[in-house]
Amino acid sequence: MKASISKQSSQRRPEFLAGDLALDFLNTRMCAGKEIIDLLQTDADLLEWLGRAGCFVSKNAADGAARSLLHDARELRESIRILVEARKAGRRGDPSALNRFLMYADSHPQLVWKRSGPPSIDRVRNQESPKNILMPIAEAAAALLSAADFSLVKRCEGENCVLWFLDQTKSHHRRWCSTTVCGNRHKVAAYRKRRRDRPCSSV
Repeated sequence: MKASISKQSSQRRPEFLAGDLALDFLNTRMCAGKEIIDLLQTDADLLEWLGRAGCFVSKNAADGAARSLLHDARELRESIRILVEARKAGRRGDPSALNRFLMYADSHPQLVWKRSGPPSIDRVRNQESPKNILMPIAEAAAALLSAADFSLVKRCEGENCVLWFLDQTKSHHRRWCSTTVCGNRHKVAAYRKRRRDRPCSSV
């Protein structure tokens, strides 16, 4: 399917259904009918997505983010998409674009000890640049590409759907981004086809 990328997000909200941060980020680019839409239209869209994904962005970093934040996010997303598609197809990918993001990594571990429970280690990240803000996604993509079982990294079988997911079901037979969306559409289409193909009964 060849489709143009719409400048309109149709006010749709990204869903977290992939089971992996990097794949959920890829899924901010999706299809509506036969048209590809980008759900990240502004820095605010991106910062909201990061918050919902559990990637903390300080208020100072959000307020001071350079104008390139959305541009960098889309560049990162495209590099991840190319690498995931190459890995899934069994081809060698060029990691240089992703590595350009990873080289900006600036973080350190910090011991956190809350009032209840044992201490744990958290990671404090420098968020002075857009690339630093996007670092959790870049690191998640590197981990996915290097360590995931790619037989379980799948693209939805729905017609025109471009969403990815990590199949974490017990049987590993997951086929749809969502059973209530693409899965249901498939069932309805199959039912209608059976009705059309059913021979007319004689009176």
